[in-house]
Amino acid sequence: MTEKSPQEILEKRLRHTESLLECYRGAAFLHSVRADVNASDAAHVRHLLYKWNKSYLSVVGRVLRGGWLLAHGQTIEGRSLKHTIQRAREIAEKDGVRSLYVRVKRRLDSRLERRVRRKKKPAKNTGTSPVAAEKSANPYRQTVPSARELGLTPKVLIIAELSIPQCAKYRVWQKKEELELLGWEVEVINWHDPQSALSSMQTSWEVIFYRVPAVSVISTLIKEAKRFGLAPWWEVDDLIFDLELYGQNSNLLSLSKSEQEGLLEGAQLYRDCLQLCGRGIASTRVLSEIMLRAGVRDVCIIENALDGETLRIAEQLLVQEKTSRKNDEVVIVYGSGTRTHDKDFVECAAGLAAAMDAEPRLLLRIIGELTLPEDFLRFGSRVEYLEGRDYAGYMAVLAGADIAIAPLEPSIFNDAKSNIKFLEAAILQLPSVCSPCDTFRVVVEDGKNGFLAKDEADWCDALLTLARDEDLRERIGLQARQDVLERYLPEAIAQQQVAIQFPSPERRETDRLRVMSVNIFFKPRSFGGATLVAEEMATHLSNADTDVAIFTSCEPIGELFSSSLRYETGGLPVVASPLSMNIDPIAGLDSPRCTAQFTSWLKAFRPDVVHFHSIQGLGLGMLQVCVEEGVPFVVTLHDAWWLCERQFMVKPNGRYCFQRHIDLKVCRSCLPGAIHLEVRQDMMLSMLREASLLLAPSESHRALYLANGFDPAQVKVNKNGFSWPKAPRQRRQPKTPMRFGFVGGQEAVKGFPLVREVFEGLESSDWELVLIDNTLNLGFASMDVSGWKVKGKISIQPAYGDATRDAFFNSIDVLLFPSQWMESYGLTVREALSRDVWVISTAPGGQAEDIVDGVNGTLIPLDGRPESLQSAVEGILARADMLDAYVNPMKGVLPNFEGQAEELKQFLQSVVHQDSVWRHGSGSPCCQ
Repeated sequence: MTEKSPQEILEKRLRHTESLLECYRGAAFLHSVRADVNASDAAHVRHLLYKWNKSYLSVVGRVLRGGWLLAHGQTIEGRSLKHTIQRAREIAEKDGVRSLYVRVKRRLDSRLERRVRRKKKPAKNTGTSPVAAEKSANPYRQTVPSARELGLTPKVLIIAELSIPQCAKYRVWQKKEELELLGWEVEVINWHDPQSALSSMQTSWEVIFYRVPAVSVISTLIKEAKRFGLAPWWEVDDLIFDLELYGQNSNLLSLSKSEQEGLLEGAQLYRDCLQLCGRGIASTRVLSEIMLRAGVRDVCIIENALDGETLRIAEQLLVQEKTSRKNDEVVIVYGSGTRTHDKDFVECAAGLAAAMDAEPRLLLRIIGELTLPEDFLRFGSRVEYLEGRDYAGYMAVLAGADIAIAPLEPSIFNDAKSNIKFLEAAILQLPSVCSPCDTFRVVVEDGKNGFLAKDEADWCDALLTLARDEDLRERIGLQARQDVLERYLPEAIAQQQVAIQFPSPERRETDRLRVMSVNIFFKPRSFGGATLVAEEMATHLSNADTDVAIFTSCEPIGELFSSSLRYETGGLPVVASPLSMNIDPIAGLDSPRCTAQFTSWLKAFRPDVVHFHSIQGLGLGMLQVCVEEGVPFVVTLHDAWWLCERQFMVKPNGRYCFQRHIDLKVCRSCLPGAIHLEVRQDMMLSMLREASLLLAPSESHRALYLANGFDPAQVKVNKNGFSWPKAPRQRRQPKTPMRFGFVGGQEAVKGFPLVREVFEGLESSDWELVLIDNTLNLGFASMDVSGWKVKGKISIQPAYGDATRDAFFNSIDVLLFPSQWMESYGLTVREALSRDVWVISTAPGGQAEDIVDGVNGTLIPLDGRPESLQSAVEGILARADMLDAYVNPMKGVLPNFEGQAEELKQFLQSVVHQDSVWRHGSGSPCCQ
């Protein structure tokens, strides 16, 4: 049976609905399509639909209401279920049930289309591989310049298995210490946190995967590492990646069958990870040779060594006197750790037992799990078992002994092991007897700084020799300590081994101004006028001897959905933090994950100044980070978000609130359920006052912030520019319909309801209206005019860009800008004025500052009433010929992006200079 599409099922519901149950089924079906609505809401949905149905429309409408509820979404713009139902009701009442159905269907179509796009399909035979085709189309997947090429802070990322403390100590934390001695910054992340690992990798010069298997998510990380220009390393200190050789390890026999199978299965995944990385770091010579045989092109050896922790513990223990013992006991210590060392202990068992028989003072102390041969039962209390303990506790037990032993079964597996048991004993001046495996032979000089024992006789002789000669024990212990200090100090390993592959990095010094720009959206996710300004300023600054980096948001992508994404657009390096389009107004004030990702980018790029644009949803934590890191920042006040919860100071009824000094008592009438307004205001204003400078895009908007207590010296005007036309305007043809354009979307704050009311009330039919639907560029349509009752012509177009801006303004004669708040600027107004398009705009506000009434536009009062807009439109229709050859006589004084960017750069440089003066002790920033 062919599975029906959501549209087909919905249409069937429309045709065959007979009861309220069908309405609920329609809602439940769409509920399953929309994954981000919790299934527990189903009963609440049914209850609301039932209450609504008692007095409203037909049974057919119930399915549409259920469909709209789930398709439009519970959380869009923070709307509640109740609000969404009310909105659906308004649409159905005003435009009819069919219009509501069309909107639901569009959203379903869009959602399904996005789902289809996510599925991988073979690319057409165009000479380009599917992978290459995907990368070329998706900037988030394109190869980007490496962190080294960008001159970011030199950083090594270690993605590691951290669950085995001893392994982590010697291969992770020790490596971190050695790299830091060479001048690297080092970040360590558990491989079980791949989201954080990917975020950090994007600002790293080098990445090391330690003891990590090639599970799916790690394979993805390695691919991403290569996208960032990294050649990843895979590191290990045990022979766990060669299935054949690992299987020869007889210690595995002490484990259960399931444990053995798990380890052997893991061996193949480790080998796969090594081969995916292509480069290896080994702790021993033998291990490096086996890595090379696995097909890795490049392997380096960095031995296990001493570190700061070990040296500090040893110094403390060496000054402590050993506790007195009965009968001059001589304690032999063996650190087993786990039960997998039973076979290793057998190597020394017979010789040790013989020595204990010959020397009654010998006592065996075992740390960790070990199954002793039955022969040792006869020694009774001369054998002590101690539970495993932390490293400091282990070293303390070691320091309390007289002789250490390190038996290992002869095998290639053990030849690949490091000599840390000898190092730990030696640093405590404790003599050791070791099996003659490869790494012990390298460091142990038999009879001088330790003993090597290959059989029963060797073990017995070495132990008895040490047990019966206290001076020899002291002499060999001292020599062992001297030898390991000479060869294995962190500084020695760092310079002689680590620096071969990770030489001290050169930090790039530059006299260029370094600016980080922050905006909620950025290419390719452009949306809104503030984003255009942020993009243009970043582009112009980067062309003016300034290094610019971007921090923005992106949609969650793929399995690593909470990781930041670094990409490049127009030559600008960008880091994007994944955020849903549905931003909670309260949670959006503080986003810990976003703050952490911003912090990482800030420390990597090291800007002289941070420029914040519109940051709603990204959180105020970023500003606090700047304060803590001592980086000055500037905020452009694109709107009233810093003062108003609703961002545009517009009441729920679409009317401007006309407040100048914000009174929270008035605000509560807009948000009666909000109890956080005082906290929000404190957070907002305190952060703004930490800014070195606040920039307003117009005098009108500056006045708003001055009215709320900001120092005039802190708030400056940096007028927004715009894109000037690339070609002269095509003149309007006489005797043709008057063409109006509206780009504000459907929101009441932009005057959309007024536009509809006015044009539905026009008696004339000699006009055209072009509506811009911004959401078409986001993958779905939000406008539907099928229910409009008009006599003229209406068309809907997607938002214009650089390539289509001139064409749009050539297609209209009059721009409608009936905004219902005092706009901070009005970018579209300036774009129209520069292209000889007449503008009908509300005033006062930043939108009207470049309009002279009757000269280049018509100003109407900002009163939320349709009469003034209707009068202005009818006045244009009555004098259509006046626009036939119209040229704006005042466009020469309009600002442009170039001028704005130059002024902005001067502002930013002054902030950096001011900060520099303050740091050198010439007063506080606010006093300069």
